[in-house]
Amino acid sequence: MARLVGAILLLAGIAGARETIVFDTDSGVFGDDGASLVMLLRNPAAVSISAITVVPGNVWPDQGAEYLFHILDLLKRPMPVYTGAQTPLLHSVAMAREEQRRWGPIAYSGAFAEDPQAAVVPAPGAKLSGRQPYSGGVERLISEIERHPGAITILALGPLTNVALALRLQPDIETKIKQIVMMGGNVRSSGNASPSAEFNFWFDAEAARVVMRSRIPRKILFDLDVCNRAPLRKAQFDEIAAAATPITELFREDYGRRYPGFAEHPTAVVSLWDALPTAWLLDAGFVTRSEMRYLDVQAAWGRFYGATVPLDRRQAPAATPVTLMLDIDYARVYKLYRDLLTQ
Repeated sequence: MARLVGAILLLAGIAGARETIVFDTDSGVFGDDGASLVMLLRNPAAVSISAITVVPGNVWPDQGAEYLFHILDLLKRPMPVYTGAQTPLLHSVAMAREEQRRWGPIAYSGAFAEDPQAAVVPAPGAKLSGRQPYSGGVERLISEIERHPGAITILALGPLTNVALALRLQPDIETKIKQIVMMGGNVRSSGNASPSAEFNFWFDAEAARVVMRSRIPRKILFDLDVCNRAPLRKAQFDEIAAAATPITELFREDYGRRYPGFAEHPTAVVSLWDALPTAWLLDAGFVTRSEMRYLDVQAAWGRFYGATVPLDRRQAPAATPVTLMLDIDYARVYKLYRDLLTQ
């Protein structure tokens, strides 16, 4: 117990003051969103989650909430979950299908591949939680910012629909947000949804543009390029799964039998993705290089929809720059990730 307390205090010291976080997620069964939630809840001395809000992305919001309830149950940490937007601002299944028809396959379309009216299913090996998420996730995000001006960090791990709606409904909260820490975009890399765009920005390009053009004082971005520097391979998957805890069994089920399917594809590789911005809140020192950029998102529908592009500051003169993460100490961040998942 003394070693555990010491580790928590060490992490808190690395991260600095305790962060108050709104956890905005498009969580699937587990993956990188679930891992991120585990990492945060196992660091109560470093971070406090003031609200969990769900956005459409990997799955539709009600299904994402059910997966989150299961993870919270495994952690024995009951918390309310709020759904916000039910769809992207403009992007739709029909548009995605037309993109494929005109310009070739969409490598990953997330919830667009699922029926939004389908019944919610339980997490693998579990029963339905029997709980319902609260509605009003966007309003909850706004209220948290207004109750704690200058103190809220938004950890945005999915499309930016909820955040964009909050900024449009209550524009004066922009400068009351301490910072937004995001996984999204592809400044230098090819996309993983379309060849031009990363999934989170592609799924709701209009929302991503609103956030990139906002006056939020500090924007931290982990894009695909830096995420590609954080690969999880079979050996590391086996190391984590070997802990055989309820959390690592869910990790094994998801990464082993779903994407990337290590059980049948031992040469597969998956990036840590959302775990990187989450880890940064706990140990910012693993980032070894970054730069300031003014960034925008291509929101005109077409071949390059959702692409990350330089900002024409004449169109958004008040926009604040983005701190773009460029390189990491992978051994350091993987150790943090592994230790927290297997704790």
